[in-house]
Amino acid sequence: MEVTMKMQTLSSLFCALTVVLMSCGPSVVAASYRLGVGRADCTGPPVEIGFMGYGEFSQRGQGIHLRQYARAFIFEEKEEPGESRRVVFVSADAGMMGHAVKRDVLNLLRARYGDMYRFENVVLSGSHSHSVPSGFLMSYLYDIASLGFVPQNFDALVEGITLAIVRAHESMRDGRVFLSESTINEANINRSPSAYENNPRAERELYRDYTDKKLVQLRLVDDAGRLFGAINWFAVHPTSMNKTNRYVSSDNVGYASVLLELDRNEVRVPGHGEFVGAFASTNLGDASPNIMGPKCEKTGLPCDMLTSSCPAGAGACIASGPGKDMFESTKIIGTRLYDAAAKLLRADGGREVSGPIKFAHQFIDMTEMKVPYVDPNTGERETVHGCFPAMGYSFGAGTTDGPGAFDFRQATLTDSSFWNTARDILAEPTPEDKKCQAPKPILIASGRAKFSYEVQPKIVPTQLLLVGDFAIAAVPAEFTTMSGRRLRAAVRQESLDATSQEITVVVAGLSNMYTSYVATPEEYAIQRYEGASTLYGPHTLTIYLEQFRKLMRAIAVGEMLPPGPMPPFEDDKQITLSTGVVFDGHPFGWYFGDCKVQPKESPYHRGDIVRAMFIAGNPRNNLMHERSYFTVERLRPDFEESNSLEHRQDRDEWEVIATDANWETKFKWHRRSTLFAYSDIELEWEIPDHADPGTYRIQHFGYWRYILGGIYPYNGTTRNFMVE
Repeated sequence: MEVTMKMQTLSSLFCALTVVLMSCGPSVVAASYRLGVGRADCTGPPVEIGFMGYGEFSQRGQGIHLRQYARAFIFEEKEEPGESRRVVFVSADAGMMGHAVKRDVLNLLRARYGDMYRFENVVLSGSHSHSVPSGFLMSYLYDIASLGFVPQNFDALVEGITLAIVRAHESMRDGRVFLSESTINEANINRSPSAYENNPRAERELYRDYTDKKLVQLRLVDDAGRLFGAINWFAVHPTSMNKTNRYVSSDNVGYASVLLELDRNEVRVPGHGEFVGAFASTNLGDASPNIMGPKCEKTGLPCDMLTSSCPAGAGACIASGPGKDMFESTKIIGTRLYDAAAKLLRADGGREVSGPIKFAHQFIDMTEMKVPYVDPNTGERETVHGCFPAMGYSFGAGTTDGPGAFDFRQATLTDSSFWNTARDILAEPTPEDKKCQAPKPILIASGRAKFSYEVQPKIVPTQLLLVGDFAIAAVPAEFTTMSGRRLRAAVRQESLDATSQEITVVVAGLSNMYTSYVATPEEYAIQRYEGASTLYGPHTLTIYLEQFRKLMRAIAVGEMLPPGPMPPFEDDKQITLSTGVVFDGHPFGWYFGDCKVQPKESPYHRGDIVRAMFIAGNPRNNLMHERSYFTVERLRPDFEESNSLEHRQDRDEWEVIATDANWETKFKWHRRSTLFAYSDIELEWEIPDHADPGTYRIQHFGYWRYILGGIYPYNGTTRNFMVE
């Protein structure tokens, strides 16, 4: 006993003497990396522009529910600082990412930092919200919902992402990286189970679920033990907000980010505070948040499992839930993601990530790629190749998250003369295309279209970042559950074969460019929506698996890969049919900022909705980045008690407690007259449970455009109202 006590005393003394360098606790061990985080507003034009995702022409913006943010994370090897040992990962609240967006971001960074940030060491990933403006991809098919290219939205993404990276660059500090994992069981379901079940039984038996239920978290901690950043990857489509939504929203994953940042930064208004927390996309291709599952719209009965169709008169096959409407569903799924991530952060555990920082990048032409393939059923070896991009008939059917139009059904394996005739007006597939894409019946031969610019890309980026023993496989598409599992396994096995090092791999979806979906060859054969949207034929995944093994081998042996063919520059060929703001008008007797509808005079209570309406200019006149179209403000309690001049000089009178970025607010824009360009902005604030009693007001901020030129600011304020 005495010996044991002496040993414990010696151990304690040793810890006390070495606490600065190697503390017995985890918080002050010497830092492994240099790390930086940054966040910036990248909200696109909130009105009159079509949304990206559902392909619904009528889904045009009418306001904001949640703002869009870009969140940047920089990792640099501490022992060997410099451009060759630094990587950047950005998750942006965007439908996906475009090559031209990344190119222009890098051009802006080059003007500041030289060649420090390049295609090779920067990943830009879109969160895949379907409730944000489109028109930034410079591909005809993807920009069609916004009537072509939208320069204002393109610039908003480029400038916001660049600012986020600049802020991350300027905030770099010594730190450590930790990896944690958690399971979330009630946040996603597989929306194409019949396709998933066509994967080999032996492979399916390796996994418990039809979707990945694991949340993977990378936690950034500075050398003093303070948490200042986290990236969370979880496979779920941000389609809780359905295609009837008209308000800009970052959807479930964006709301999870807002909750996490408000919590860690102890602030009320999103976009503020040092901590940056992202929920990034991964292999979400067939993972839906609508966990109540698909049902026939008018009868509530189950849909046909294979085709996701309903009997005549039963309406469309639509999935929903878990809430009573899309707003509640978004809140529930987002909160479940936040709860899992916050619990991991509070646990302060996980495995420390260690090792050098490396990366590999290469552009490849998918139409020219030839790779080996082993048939899993027969064991026969063959060489397979990519096809010219094409979309199948089931693409027209849409998904159970957002059904398509006309009479298309999922799992369609035959074509029709009517739709083939319509297809051939745009572009006619060659016999080689039909053979290559089989069994997909081609609805859109996008690779053969003769437009001034590409309908869909042929040259795609492939990229792998290695932060110690943690790998980020950046893919330019939506990988299905099993496609992502195969990619992770391929990269992990290649690392073992080449270096004997066990690594953790995440798939970063919708990165650097967008090329629709990637299904497994077996899922492709079923031709549900995901298979029909797999552009380069049944062996699209086969090509990616071989390419990412190549990237991993190059990293392992220190090989510098050739850059590959650069995607074409087509900025000067873009078609833009959406018109800009010509001028703004106001009714006689009113002026911009005048309040048409005031809050009521009687007191409000928690849970009530406060409404106000103002004479407004078009919100596209200024996107109010890092600002807000309106604020909810509370009179400070000390001002209600004292109005002395001395007191007023010491403090601001009003405190902002919510903006258009908060969950509990909405701004709705109404066009009252097209001829005279009259418009109103309606503002809503649902008083949250944590609201303090007191005196409140709402202020609206905007810009109006003069018919003879010039844009001018204005603002308006409601009368004061009480919350009890």
